[in-house]
Amino acid sequence: MTEIAPLARPRTRKPDWIRVKAPTSTGFAETKALMRRLNLATVCEEAACPNIGECWTKKHATVMILGDTCTRACAFCNVKTGMPRAVDPLEPQHVADAAAELGLEHIVITSVDRDDLPDGGARQFVKVIEALRRTTPATTIEILTPDFRNKHEAAVEAIVAARPDVYNHNLETVPRLYPTIRPGARYYASLRLLESVKRLDPSIFTKSGIMLGLGEERLEVHQVMDDMRSADIDFLTMGQYLQPTPRHAKVAEFVTPQAFGAYAQIARAKGFLLVASSPLTRSSYHAGDDFAKLRAAREMQLAAGRPA
Repeated sequence: MTEIAPLARPRTRKPDWIRVKAPTSTGFAETKALMRRLNLATVCEEAACPNIGECWTKKHATVMILGDTCTRACAFCNVKTGMPRAVDPLEPQHVADAAAELGLEHIVITSVDRDDLPDGGARQFVKVIEALRRTTPATTIEILTPDFRNKHEAAVEAIVAARPDVYNHNLETVPRLYPTIRPGARYYASLRLLESVKRLDPSIFTKSGIMLGLGEERLEVHQVMDDMRSADIDFLTMGQYLQPTPRHAKVAEFVTPQAFGAYAQIARAKGFLLVASSPLTRSSYHAGDDFAKLRAAREMQLAAGRPA
């Protein structure tokens, strides 16, 4: 089994492998104009994703529903915190209109945490899925939900009944770092959420991701992989944590591309259907291409006589 080198000393400058070009293309400008016209927020902008130039140039955008203000303040996240506005009843159709205008074959829908809502915002996810099915029925749908703290059973049941193609919920980091990095969440509650999706509908692909470079240890990452497989998660993403502003958690290490590759090799050996692991990997990066790979992997699994 490939060994991963010990953690390097912290670095303050971004290494060459994490640098990206500033977005300047016509496609980028057109995607941005469409999001503004339809009054839609995107996690690409709000979370300061480094891949926004590449994705928006291709007219791929990850829509963030339920507004742009989160009820939590995670140490890694650039989305603003505060009291959110009322849920927009026009938002589901606006998302569907955006998918139609962009010609999306695959769309990723995420949201802020809405602990202020009785259902955590689950009903809005359902309405978005329904609007997409009506407007662009050929578009496959991937959702990236919050943990629906203290209400996840009913919330997950409602969303699973709407039958998205992929259900993603990110664990974000190793359990030891939750108190400082993700203090409003609970590691095992997030695992149970994803486990519930598979129990309710085994045909839905499940997906989760973690960030590296926050101070996690190699064996802790291996344990997260094992926990995910115990929850029957199909798809693992791993990417480099980048500090959005000086007030956010500091980068403990810039993990090398070679180390990301070694982690991917280990993850595949543990039985994930698909693994995406690189410094610039993010939950929705190349999501459409990855969905096609997921389907192909499941078909190969079934052809080999193994359970899906």
